[in-house]
Amino acid sequence: MYALLRPLLFLLPPERAHHLTFRLLGISSRIPGMLALLGGAKPPRAAATDVMGLHFPSPVGLAAGMDKDAKHVHALARIGFGFIEVGTLTPKSQPGNPQPRLFRLKKDRALINRMGFNNGGVHAAVERLRHRMPGIIVGGNIGKNKDTPNERAIDDYIACFDALYGVVDYFVVNVSSPNTPGLRALQEKGPLLEILRALMELSQNRANGEKRMVSGGDHSPVANDHSPARSKPILLKIAPDLTDGQLDDIVSVVKESGIAGVIATNTTIARAGLRTTQAELESIGAGGLSGAPVRARSTEVITCLRERLPRPIVIIGVGGIDSWEAAKEKLEAGADLVQVYTGLVYEGPSLVNRINQSFAAWRR
Repeated sequence: MYALLRPLLFLLPPERAHHLTFRLLGISSRIPGMLALLGGAKPPRAAATDVMGLHFPSPVGLAAGMDKDAKHVHALARIGFGFIEVGTLTPKSQPGNPQPRLFRLKKDRALINRMGFNNGGVHAAVERLRHRMPGIIVGGNIGKNKDTPNERAIDDYIACFDALYGVVDYFVVNVSSPNTPGLRALQEKGPLLEILRALMELSQNRANGEKRMVSGGDHSPVANDHSPARSKPILLKIAPDLTDGQLDDIVSVVKESGIAGVIATNTTIARAGLRTTQAELESIGAGGLSGAPVRARSTEVITCLRERLPRPIVIIGVGGIDSWEAAKEKLEAGADLVQVYTGLVYEGPSLVNRINQSFAAWRR
């Protein structure tokens, strides 16, 4: 059915089509059988996988940026996603960059976006997530507000982390979007370690605090409970445009900070090898490129990281996944889980089901 809807949606400006699609998704989720007609399906049991101490119904997640404000978590879970990453969320609401800011490159099965972390603020998302159904794995992707200087960026990440801690299952630190001025400078080793170490300390403190609350009853005094508390996993999302030297630093940062792993990769600022004409690219302007053109580079980054970051350090692969073959490529390169975004725009909900079914058969 999505194959029939897509040409109609592609007649609309991309951002308008995005909002319309989610309205239709919300309506469809309330009509029995409608999501199945769109291609959605519950993941087979054989697709379930355990990563980071969490039980994922399937290895296919929704990348951040699609459901920024956590408005559609329940409907997305019913399509067959094993996990949903909301955000990027910032402490204060912000409108993002001026429109138009989302563009289709149909010849390349790609998108260019310069959204600029448009979101309603972390606290609005927290209120929605308080009411999510059990069994849905949700990640919180966090960033800084545009008007926060880099030297105070850590305050924004801490504020988002504190607000979301009780309503998400894992965190993603986003310092790799090309659409917030100066943000990628935070990928440098010094500032990155400062942010990650602060969040790791907060996570452990929060876990210990919750453990004390649980174990502090009349018959289970805190003083006698010395077992380690489990903190919530923290991942780092990196750009595909990092040099070999910068990837070396990322490896060091992951090991030194003790975070759970890496999401590889975000969008790229590169434009090489596209079928879209140079004139059209110039008319679009700046932004992050996602979709099929990023596939090879993101897989290269995953391969490089896995060679130097053995499990249980986690790698989530994202970039150009629009088929089971593309997902399998990421998994064979060393990814533990995968995420889709642009592929969903071009393929629709059936993409998730196809990957889930093929993954279940592949791992047998």
